[in-house]
Formats: sequence, structure tokens, C-alpha cells
Amino acid sequence: MSLVNLPNLEELIDHISRERNLPKHAVENALREALLKGYERYRRTQQMGDHFDETYFENFDIELDIDEYGEQGFRVLATKTIVEEVTSPDHQIALEEVREVAPEAQVGDTVVLDVTPDQREFGRMAAIQTKQVLAQKLRDQQRKLVQEEFQDLEGSVLSARVLRFERQSVIMAVSSGVGQPEVEAELLKRDQLPNDNYRANATFRVALKRVSEGSHRGPQLLVSRADAGLVVELFSNEVPEIEDEIVRIVAVAREANPPSRSVGPRTKIAVDTLERDVDPVGACIGARGSRIQVVVNELRGEKIDVIRWSPDPSTYIANALSPARVDEVRLVHPDERQAHVLVPEDQLSLAIGKEGQNVRLAARLTGWKIDIKDSAKYDYAEEDRKIADFRSVREAAAVEVEEDEEDFELEQEPVAPISTPVASTETVLDDSPVVLEAEAETFVDEDDFDSDEFDSEEVDLESEKEKDLKSAE
Repeated sequence: MSLVNLPNLEELIDHISRERNLPKHAVENALREALLKGYERYRRTQQMGDHFDETYFENFDIELDIDEYGEQGFRVLATKTIVEEVTSPDHQIALEEVREVAPEAQVGDTVVLDVTPDQREFGRMAAIQTKQVLAQKLRDQQRKLVQEEFQDLEGSVLSARVLRFERQSVIMAVSSGVGQPEVEAELLKRDQLPNDNYRANATFRVALKRVSEGSHRGPQLLVSRADAGLVVELFSNEVPEIEDEIVRIVAVAREANPPSRSVGPRTKIAVDTLERDVDPVGACIGARGSRIQVVVNELRGEKIDVIRWSPDPSTYIANALSPARVDEVRLVHPDERQAHVLVPEDQLSLAIGKEGQNVRLAARLTGWKIDIKDSAKYDYAEEDRKIADFRSVREAAAVEVEEDEEDFELEQEPVAPISTPVASTETVLDDSPVVLEAEAETFVDEDDFDSDEFDSEEVDLESEKEKDLKSAE
């Protein structure tokens, strides 16, 4: 049988395997595919006038000969069908020709023949084609192995080491476990923390955000330092009660990259337990703050508020506005998930937070529209009148819809009640209303706690100073 000599083929395969962190069989498969493409290029060059479609060479294969004590190289083999009359020499062979060496052969049988070209005929273009395809096939093999290795780890926390910087992204090295080879991952600008100092070989804990399946250039793994899941995993690692499912993380609202540089990153996390003798908040904080301090240090000083979850919306909202002290929570429009929160005058700025961050995160955590009010200046009669007007408008709209359905005998999905926003006589500090929409990350089944699903909601922040001015007018 013919053989195209490739000296030191075994050493070449071993070298590629070590350099690319690929098993030898994966390198051999890539090499066979590349050599077959090179053979196709050779055939197309030799027979320029012939037509070769995409399936023409499907019956061809490459056999690698890796003999430690003999010649090393490859052969080209073709599987041909035995026929009476040959119409395609590359796919068929005459019965008469086969019976010269195999008298028992029949029409329809297949035989494997050595069609290896002479090494001098293989050509420079075929060699270049082989090299290009080999590089691509090795990349494909690497991406396939990364996909298989990391696809079940999405959402988990990995240790990462900074390798280099590309534009605004940080390229990091991550591993799926002890003893596993490192793989490149990309940390995008939006997934970085403002307090992080990314320098070469610095180590961080990151959340595996996504494993890309495509063949695009660049790292296949996307990691994040700003994902809420990172906070959950860090607490799970530090709090044994969470790992043992004694304490549950119900929801997380995180603002890792605030809109203003004057406001630092902050996270609110709601926890609960089914055990009466366990304090879930204390379990997460630890003795003298030992447990939460580990998480804060990993997140480079990010503020973290751990609050107690409650099935009662009023209690839950009051807890979510911590550290502010709340006098009363009025659920003015429960169907619209809108609440008025009454706080003392000296607690207004604390409840709202710097640039509205505290109330914004509380709204995301609870899923309620939160309107902060001064307890001393809250007009119960006026607010009750507004609530009554709102409900009457909504009921009238619902009745009108029902009448329209009866008149036209329409069969359709139920129509949601029309909501009319309550007019506000107050404005925010910058004289413009602020509407914030966000959604909390939930991590357990809320049915276990008899809680409603969290939805995207709005938050209205109003200034008591402006209210006084308008009242005076």
C-alpha cells in the first residue's frame, strides 16, 4: 500500500495535544479531516474540468500510520461499490476487476481501495489547504470540548485569573475544577465592578454567565462580576445554613454599576427560614459580621443589606427599606402593587437613599411601587379620596368593557383593568418625576412562602420640600 510520508507524525500529534489541551484522539480526528480536505484540493487541481459537488468525496477516508518503529504518514482510502458497468470511477469498480482477486464478490458489495497519490503530486496548494483546515478543526475541537465541560456549570462561581486586556474587556483564565486545564473567558465592561483593580495575574471570583456555542472568534465563556447570582453563590459558600437549606435566599436586588459615580455598588438580599429557632439574617451576617465581611471583601467593599423576607407585603416593604425606620406602610392599590411608606422627617433621606438608590433597590426586591411620604405631613383624608376616585374609575372602565363585550358578542381573552395614575401634588428634588422599573432576582419557589410573583414595578420619589412650597401657593 502507498504511503505519504510524514516524519515525526507521532511527535507532532503529542505536541499539538499538549499545546492545545486536547486529547490525542481529538487531534488525530482533526488531522484526518484536514488531510482529506487537502486531498480534495489535490483532486480538484488535477481535474479542473470535472464537477465535484459537496458529497462527492464522502466515500473517501484518511488512515494515519503511526508506527513507532517504522515509517509514519497517511493513506487515502476509497470505499467503492461493485457494479457491472462503471459510470463513476471514484465511487464504483467493475465486478470483473474485483473477481480477479476475490472470486466470491457480488454486485452491490463494497470494497476499500488504496488511492493514495504520489507524495510529489500532492502539491503545495494541497499542503496549504491541509494546514489551514487543521488549524480550524483544532479550534472547533477545542470549542466542542469547552462546551461539553462548562455547559452544566452556567450560573456557578469559578476562580478566575487575569490574563490580558482587549479593548474594554478583561480576558481571564478559568478552570472547571482542580487539575483541569485553564480556558479563556471574557469579562465585558458592563459585567465589571467599579471598585475592582484588574491587573495581570490578579485573581477574582466570577459567575459563569454564558457558554457560547457559536464559532465566532474570541473566548467562548462569558463571566460576570456584576451578576446577582454571584452574591447568592458567595453567601451559599460562606453560610452553611444556606447550603443545608435551613436558610433560603428568596430574592436579590443588586446595583453593581450605579448610574452615577457618586453612588457606590449596593445589594439587598431577602432571606427566610422555616425553622423557628433560626435567625436567617444573623446566620448570613455571622458572629461580629464575620460571614458577610468575607462576601463584602470579595466584592471590593460593596454595601450589602440582608433583610428578613415576610409573606406580609407591609412588613416586607418596611424591612426592605432598611436601615431607614418606617412608621407605617399603606397598601393603597394592592392590585397595582402600589404602597405609601410613611417615615419620620429625619428618616426621609435615609429611606430614599443617595440619588434614590435605597428605595430603588427596595422596590426591585419587593416588586412594589413605593412612594415615600413624611408621616407628619401625610393627609389621610386626601389620600383616601384619591384611592376611592381611582377605584371608581377602574370599576367604571371594567363595567364599560363588559358591556362592550356583550353588545358585540365577542369571545376573547379577559381584559385587564384600566389603571389611572393618582395625581401627585409633589415633585422630586430636581422638579421632575422619577420612574424606575426593575425586577428582583428570585432564587426559590415563592409558593413555599405563599408569596406573589415579583413583577417589574415603578417607584415615585417625592420631595417634601416641594410639597410645602406648593401648599403655600
